Amino acid sequence: MANTRTTPSGTPTNVTQKHTKGGIGESTLRPDGTLKVTGEFAYSSDMWHEDMLWGQTLRSTVAHAEIVSIDVSEALAMPGVYSVLTYDDLPAEMKNYGLEIQDTPVLANGRVRHHGEPVALVAADHPETARRAAAKIKIDYRELPLVTDEASALAADAPLVHEGRDDHHSGHVPHPNIVHRQPIIRGNVEEARKRADVIVEGEYTFGMQDQAFLGPESGLAVPGEDGGVDLYVATQWLHSDLKQIAPVLGLPEEKVRMTLSGVGGAFGGREDISMQIHACLLALATNKPVKIVYNRFESFFGHVHRHPAKLHYEHGATKDGKLTHMKCRIVLDGGAYASASPAVVGNASSLSVGPYVIDDVDIEAIALYTNNPPCGAMRGFGAVQACFAYEAQMDKLAAKLGMDPVEFRQLNAMEMGTIMPTGQVVDSPAPVAELLRRVKARPLPPERQWESAGEGADVRALPGGLSNTTHGEGVVRGVGYAVGIKNVGFSEGFDDYSTARVRLEVINGEPVAMVHTAMAEVGQGGVTVHAQIARTELGVTQVTIHPADTQVGSAGSTSASRQTYMTGGAVKNTCEHVREALLVMGRRKNGSYHPAWAHAELLLEGGKVVTDGGEVLADIADVLEDEAIDLELEFRHRPTVPFDLKTGQGDGHVQYTFAAHRAVVEVDTELGLVKVVELATAQDVGKALNMLSVVGQIQGGTTQGLGVAVMEEIIVDPKTAKVRNPSFTDYLIPTILDTPTIPVDVLELADPNAPYGLRGLGEAPTLSSTPAVLAAIRQATGLELNKTPIRPEALTGTL
Repeated sequence: MANTRTTPSGTPTNVTQKHTKGGIGESTLRPDGTLKVTGEFAYSSDMWHEDMLWGQTLRSTVAHAEIVSIDVSEALAMPGVYSVLTYDDLPAEMKNYGLEIQDTPVLANGRVRHHGEPVALVAADHPETARRAAAKIKIDYRELPLVTDEASALAADAPLVHEGRDDHHSGHVPHPNIVHRQPIIRGNVEEARKRADVIVEGEYTFGMQDQAFLGPESGLAVPGEDGGVDLYVATQWLHSDLKQIAPVLGLPEEKVRMTLSGVGGAFGGREDISMQIHACLLALATNKPVKIVYNRFESFFGHVHRHPAKLHYEHGATKDGKLTHMKCRIVLDGGAYASASPAVVGNASSLSVGPYVIDDVDIEAIALYTNNPPCGAMRGFGAVQACFAYEAQMDKLAAKLGMDPVEFRQLNAMEMGTIMPTGQVVDSPAPVAELLRRVKARPLPPERQWESAGEGADVRALPGGLSNTTHGEGVVRGVGYAVGIKNVGFSEGFDDYSTARVRLEVINGEPVAMVHTAMAEVGQGGVTVHAQIARTELGVTQVTIHPADTQVGSAGSTSASRQTYMTGGAVKNTCEHVREALLVMGRRKNGSYHPAWAHAELLLEGGKVVTDGGEVLADIADVLEDEAIDLELEFRHRPTVPFDLKTGQGDGHVQYTFAAHRAVVEVDTELGLVKVVELATAQDVGKALNMLSVVGQIQGGTTQGLGVAVMEEIIVDPKTAKVRNPSFTDYLIPTILDTPTIPVDVLELADPNAPYGLRGLGEAPTLSSTPAVLAAIRQATGLELNKTPIRPEALTGTL
């Protein structure tokens, strides 16, 4: 077609435009990727301010005690110390905070409820001075009886971790030491049990996992001239922090200005408050900027962990392999404070059946208050613990029936139209059977890969690796499968929304979009995807991502696999309105030059306004001229409802997501050492907005599931409730040498209710990777193995 151009501006040039480069569907590189791998990226712990002080937190050395006295005189007398604060120095009437239940004191008030609870704060001119001053604070404790497990928590004479509870869960729990209880009853389990030809039961124990993000908690608080404070912090949810911080400072929210700093990982561990309030208190008390950076030891006490759990399951099946019923009881240890425990209970109960069709269920999930470390959000959020148990049950049933474990799962797999135990209909694709088929069909890796012709063994491929403990004798291979189901987004009637501001203007003759949200970029790639969405919807090449702060409306938490759905949806929604405003502007300015302005479906592509047939009507820059379009809009997903407190019925979730894994392991049965050779996965993502990021998320989640299967656990002494291993020396996470090949098979079956048809994907791979590894180890060893993580002594019988 000939390139023709007529005047004036606004008439067609008859040039078919290609889609704007860098839009959705492309594997656009992260804008911060190079900076991170070269060490140039500025994390929150790198921040600096002239005349800055350093903050330090003094934490309790016992798990449950009355504070008889606190003497800060020696600390205050030290040169370089500017302030020491205790509970009595807090400035506002509100002295507690919390995500849902405000039960967590800013500083301990006469009593500590867990090991490592904050008791006092110090600000000094050097971090070492602050640490030494904190060590000089003298605290006299009178230890109190401990609550450490279900038996001690629910005993008739149990000490109450929180006396006088008046939160909205307290009225329906059978004991004050239960944070929340959620039953789910559907069908008739007693009648269904009569139809079962086989019944299997199991008791399962899931250990306490740490998020183990590499960037410690850190932030910088700067007092403002207006009596407020500016806080630069690594977090997951700016506006939730704001709502908890402002009341305890005695300030209106507009005087607490928050900006996201570089975040070195999160995985749920930054959803709660850590050092935010403490830094602000010290900054306001000294009228100087105050920086707080936790060391690794303190980080283990400064954030919540994944709930450890005890799970009892019963399943029945007919002789032809159809599941008849399921009964389970899940007990989650929430630790000393509520954090996200109520929501974790909701997830654990509503997803406890797994991705299977079971009409008759009797489910109970509870979270306890104990004197153990507080537990809350972590990737997978209640569904991880349940998946570990129900997938072990599936293997037991298949073995008892003499069936292939994958075929047994496929026979009972849910699909679109399945009714969940809560009564909710699964109304988008649920390709559970297909995911299992794909991981099973993948070729197995070669056996005994450590052997090579004419050379010695490559010990890196052996159980034990570079410790050189075996050369292949006693090594047995095992293969295991698992599949899981996870919800996406906030559930149970929560008003889940996200906000995006988009500005379109001409800069240096080129149309430029600016996207401003409060989304916390914690590594998930939202900053990349938001730019891709803006390019797709507005047809521009240049997109600027404004730093996340509280000067724009809330984006919600970077958790629950929700940010691409929710804040990505908000960016899409706002861009669509900006596009329409631009077209209205174009029609006003240029509509008389060509009828397509009035009648055609118009698009923005390649910096131009084009018809759906590809005719160019105008440059976006010519339409805008010196004007700008600037909109800020909210986006909500379809509503959910709370689960009924007696039956658990209700459409409580927005979307479901599924992943399957096949684990191949080699186990030295004499030494109890495990080498995971391959951890293949298949996952439905609805629509991959950025395939490179999708694969990275799936592999990362898979690796965290591997960690809790074979090495990760926070050890809490049952006699003292003290953490035994608060360091990366003793709390082990997978390294590059532990991480196997992770082939990823991505399905894209669109959810018609979601932006672009996408599914939240970050959490699902964390579910099924753990039970797949356990299943493989069971096959290799013949052991039952009902606890995570699997330690060598469990495999050798030397417990």
